[in-house]
Amino acid sequence: MTCAFFSRLLLLSLSAAVAAVTVSGQNPAKKEPAKKAPAKPASSAAGAQLSDLPTIKFEKYTLPNGLVVILSEDHRLPLVSTNIWYHVGPANEVAGKTGFAHLFEHMMFEGSKHVPGNAHIRFLEAAGASDFNGTTDFDRTNYFETIPSNQLELALWLESDRMGYLPDKLDQASLVNQQDVVRNERRQSIENSPYGIVDEGVFHELYPKGHPYYADVMGSHADIQAAKIEDVRNFFKLYYAPNNASLAIVGDFDPADAKKLVEKYFGPLKRGAPVPKIAAVRSEERRVGKECRSRW
Repeated sequence: MTCAFFSRLLLLSLSAAVAAVTVSGQNPAKKEPAKKAPAKPASSAAGAQLSDLPTIKFEKYTLPNGLVVILSEDHRLPLVSTNIWYHVGPANEVAGKTGFAHLFEHMMFEGSKHVPGNAHIRFLEAAGASDFNGTTDFDRTNYFETIPSNQLELALWLESDRMGYLPDKLDQASLVNQQDVVRNERRQSIENSPYGIVDEGVFHELYPKGHPYYADVMGSHADIQAAKIEDVRNFFKLYYAPNNASLAIVGDFDPADAKKLVEKYFGPLKRGAPVPKIAAVRSEERRVGKECRSRW
């Protein structure tokens, strides 16, 4: 990728914007001047804006093992959603292990001690789940499901089993399978997609090598393929502990019952070691011009 590529991309964007303005200005229709409404006092306008903001009631507390729990009760639909965030992403990766956080997201669907194979997905589908998946971004990885309100216990059991007992079922065959899946995902969404490598290129220009945000979330083919099963176990032990996670439950549920279920399934899980903080400092100026060279 060259600087000329970025320049052409920017020029095309500016040209499109100018064309849109030019077209919108041709043959403007004549309109009668709009009548201005009487101005409202600034204080009442500000009050009206504040009153329009939605109010979301929630309760937040922390289990003794460090798991943060957020409850938000809403009975408009007979559904409940659970969303568990592990505070780890590519920003926590080290050189030579890019893409590891995203690879591990895939490994979380490969079965745990009491939920082998793809039973996690099958249980949710059988219970009528309407939405479930996982996503990875630079600073977090999350897993979520939306299910009928009478299936909340199932969702909590499934997530707690992954948090507490995933390593019991991790094996080399599962790792190799997901390495192939993730590498194909990189080809499809980045390398074989129009302008798919632009985001990665922008991050490479914004941050120097070694910076937590330098690598793309997907990582490189070489690093994904080099991952070992022991790396997966160590990653889980450090980052997938209750004290590095937040659990949100939103929807049609009784808070007292939900607290009992959270304590039942997550309370016995042991706190992990403190997670090391990342240093993400970017102080110097960076410019991309004629003098820049391709990094690929």
